[in-house]
Amino acid sequence: MNTKKIVFVALALCACCFANGQDEKKVDLTPNIHGTLRGKYEYQTQEKEGRFEVRTARVSVDGYVAKNVSYKAEIDLCDEGNIKMLDAYTKFGPFKGFDITIGQMRVPFTIDVIRSPHQQYFANRSFIAKQVANVRDVGASIGYSFNVGFPIIIQLGMFNGSGLTNQKDFWTNNINFTAKAQFMLPRGFNVTLSTQKIKPDNIDIMMYDAGAFYQAHGWHIEAEYLYKHYAQNAFKNVHAVDAFINYDIPLRKCIFSKISPLIRYDFMSDHSDGIRYLDGEENTAGSLIVNDSKRSRITGGVTFSISKPFISDIRLNYEKYFYGHDGIAKTSERDKIVLEVMTRF
Repeated sequence: MNTKKIVFVALALCACCFANGQDEKKVDLTPNIHGTLRGKYEYQTQEKEGRFEVRTARVSVDGYVAKNVSYKAEIDLCDEGNIKMLDAYTKFGPFKGFDITIGQMRVPFTIDVIRSPHQQYFANRSFIAKQVANVRDVGASIGYSFNVGFPIIIQLGMFNGSGLTNQKDFWTNNINFTAKAQFMLPRGFNVTLSTQKIKPDNIDIMMYDAGAFYQAHGWHIEAEYLYKHYAQNAFKNVHAVDAFINYDIPLRKCIFSKISPLIRYDFMSDHSDGIRYLDGEENTAGSLIVNDSKRSRITGGVTFSISKPFISDIRLNYEKYFYGHDGIAKTSERDKIVLEVMTRF
């Protein structure tokens, strides 16, 4: 057993012993039921074709079984037409500011990737959140928060690299890892630094991300940069950017509680998912290919919010794509108007 594994197991055992030694206090064991529904209509302006789609139909249950032990299980009944188990984990909090999570979860990495659908500002996710760094896996993470005049949150994690469906007969001598630090600075500023190592196939991939946002006085201004490096020069390095501005305008005596104009710019260079292909099919005799062509996009729109933020939003967006002369636009990655209704319960 290598040093990383020994340290991780030791921390887990110590935390469990600490938790067992604390006095039990009465805790509310009632489960919380949540759900997110996203229905949308998209119209591609160049093709003059449209479609209705249920993009998200999530249901989750979470709660406590003891003072220091919580859980969450979440399933999406319509993730691009498929049923997927998303989250299934237990979290131990032996003392204030420290927790250990084990199970299936969104890997803690970047700012935009970890946003749930009801927390998104735009109808469609950024390139960073959808193509470049979208990782959900099985493993364990440690979180620690402390205050040095402002809060700092540190998260470290180790994961299989098996993804969501390949667990039963999956064994590996390779462990993926992530590290993330959030600095919650005064006056609404936040700086987030994170790194992650993945191995979707036979090549190690390292990702490095730096992001920051300002949120105060109705404004949310955010920018994020991600650098993705493939070992053994298996594929050229990937660069991705996401930057946007959102401004909330409160409304009174109206069905909507606020209206939010917003605009985003995002970019990604040619991207590989890290899996080998031959003649368009996954094949270990093949090589890494361009799965997503280099492109940039400008998204503008407005969000009408009902009740509190992220309870029910009507999102109206227009997306304008820019490809290079040799770029290949996928069927659903073209200029479009999007009308989405998101409801959270």
